[in-house]
Amino acid sequence: MQETDIHDMKQSIPLITILLLAAFAISTLSGCAEAPQPTYVSQESDLYANVNFDNGQVVIKYTENEPEAGLEEELSELGKIGGWEENAAQSLPEIAKSEEVTYDFPITMNKQVEFYINLFQTRQRCFYERWLARSTRYLSFIKANLKEAGLPEDLAYLAMIESGYNPTAISKAKAVGLWQFIPGTGKNYGLRIDSWVDERREPEKATLAAIKYLTFLYREFGSWYLAVAAYNAGEGKIGRGVEKYNTNDFWHLASKDYLSLETKRYVPKLIAAIIIAKNPEQYGFSGISYEEPARFDLIKVPAMTDLNAVATASGQDIDKIRDLNNELLKNLTPPGKHSYELRIPAGSYEKVASNLSRLQPVASIDYKTHVVKKGDTLTAICRMYNLSKTALLKANNLHNAKLATGQRLRIPYQTTKYALLKDGEKPGKVALAEFDGDMRFHKVKKGETLSRIADLYGVTAGMLMQWNNLQNINKISEGQQLALFLDKPAQPAIAAQEKPDVSTATAMVETGKNVTDASVKADAKKRATNASKDDNQVNYYLVKAGDTLWSIAQKYRISLKQIRQWNNLKSNNLSIGTKLVVKKA
Repeated sequence: MQETDIHDMKQSIPLITILLLAAFAISTLSGCAEAPQPTYVSQESDLYANVNFDNGQVVIKYTENEPEAGLEEELSELGKIGGWEENAAQSLPEIAKSEEVTYDFPITMNKQVEFYINLFQTRQRCFYERWLARSTRYLSFIKANLKEAGLPEDLAYLAMIESGYNPTAISKAKAVGLWQFIPGTGKNYGLRIDSWVDERREPEKATLAAIKYLTFLYREFGSWYLAVAAYNAGEGKIGRGVEKYNTNDFWHLASKDYLSLETKRYVPKLIAAIIIAKNPEQYGFSGISYEEPARFDLIKVPAMTDLNAVATASGQDIDKIRDLNNELLKNLTPPGKHSYELRIPAGSYEKVASNLSRLQPVASIDYKTHVVKKGDTLTAICRMYNLSKTALLKANNLHNAKLATGQRLRIPYQTTKYALLKDGEKPGKVALAEFDGDMRFHKVKKGETLSRIADLYGVTAGMLMQWNNLQNINKISEGQQLALFLDKPAQPAIAAQEKPDVSTATAMVETGKNVTDASVKADAKKRATNASKDDNQVNYYLVKAGDTLWSIAQKYRISLKQIRQWNNLKSNNLSIGTKLVVKKA
């Protein structure tokens, strides 16, 4: 059964996974022919402190707040116009009059309003066209809620001059979302903002918070001009100005040397935006490709549900699911005792609800890129990405720690994808996909010990210590990535000065806790002798609880490719009681 009716909303701009900070082009008043490039928050960026990075799992995108583009030049031009006269109100010109157009927000025409009407028609035309096109994603929802709250519906265009109707927008002051809330104000009006969720990025909830705030401001000042000015500058600033100059008239207050020009521009810019938006063709804005509101279903999922799992269950790309749940700062729903309500594509509720129980998690390795900067060392880079030197050298086929400025390093991290099982199949433990080489990763969970992890993968704690340059068996931390090399019998590549004198990594798997050079060599020789005797035999193994394909492969010194070929296996999934060929002539 569906959790709720479908809502009318528009998608936010599609999100893509990228971990480097991209420079965005700030368009100025001299022209904005091309759309500004998005800003992607990266591990090296301090653009926004609330972002956490989780081994490539975070794909948050913050984009340039377009209404701020070219602000310095805009204010310079506005400042040349002259005073902000108290009695500057004029009637609307004929071009703005229409029997079909009505306003429920007070409309004034003066030099400042005319400046912004002209600005939108000329030097910022490309911006305004984009804002108009995006507006239809949200206007129906915003206006319906403004009307219900008893507020002017024309206040819906406040989001236009705040963010250009972009829920991923971030300002220089770190205000975020459609309504550009700073963290303190957002939290004051009920928005959740933490390392997991930022509801300023969720258009519905942010809109309801903005309506509450605007309602308070209007009650405080009794004037919509003062209320929207306070939305920009804060109620304290406007309140002190009203008291100081004994006025409740915005234009009179603006004529004094009290408000910043950035705050003063807020009211005429809003008025100009409303006038054009309600009669765009009369102002030369025709042929706009207005976007349709998104339609979606809601479904409750457990805490810490992976959005990749939901994407697989819905048959949609992960970007589509992230797009509908823009407030999530990770690819996981937040932890806690309660479920989380996710938005999924309209009409997909039954499909997602059914498929979520048929997903098999499959672990694989992905890579991000680190460009070596002057002064970078292997140790520092390993510390930055919480990797061992062994893992980093192995991933880049390096044999020593020498790095060159500009060198591009592959930074491996483990990620989980999901396969949809056939009817009747039951999900098992996390399966392993084909990896690049023989590298695996295990992310340490709370309470795990090195010995427990070693048992899980069928290796020794000593192996894990060597592979990850660990000096103390008791010192691992939650979130740490441990590299494992399980497929091939070759010793993983490590720096020459760190390489131990052992024959093979494979020989170490079953030699016990304390591996010595002599014991490894003797054991390897013994195994080689035994193997030669059994070359013509076919051996079988009966799968037990807890077995995995790779643990069985390791036990019998065969590759995953061999065991799959010999048993005609299409995946790593196993069922208890299955009889596997583990040796073949």
